[in-house]
Amino acid sequence: MPDTDQSAASAPQGLLADLRSFAGNALGLFFARAGLAALELGEARDALIRMLLLSACGLLLAGFALVLWTALLIYLAWNSMGWTVLLLLALLYTVVAGLFLRSARRIFDQGKLGLPATMAELRADREALFE
Repeated sequence: MPDTDQSAASAPQGLLADLRSFAGNALGLFFARAGLAALELGEARDALIRMLLLSACGLLLAGFALVLWTALLIYLAWNSMGWTVLLLLALLYTVVAGLFLRSARRIFDQGKLGLPATMAELRADREALFE
């Protein structure tokens, strides 16, 4: 009889050990993924700051250039075209602005701003744990 009592007592301890091991592994996995997310967020933040600074400088200079080229074009074409040069420039600027906005929307729709590596790892972890 001592064998049956001993095997019955060891079964709950084995289950508890397995649960502890599972909890330890899940916690370790969580911290590993949190570290990956923190690293990727830091890289995304640095890239975003760099992109914003470069974009701001580029937009400022492009704005100055656009104003000056437009003024020159209007000055040169006013005698022959009159107010139609203003209409043509307005249409041109509208089309170009639409193209820029469509390109920006495409970047957003592709999900390049949503931490793709971290999300893929988290999906794989969820599938491994719950399937």
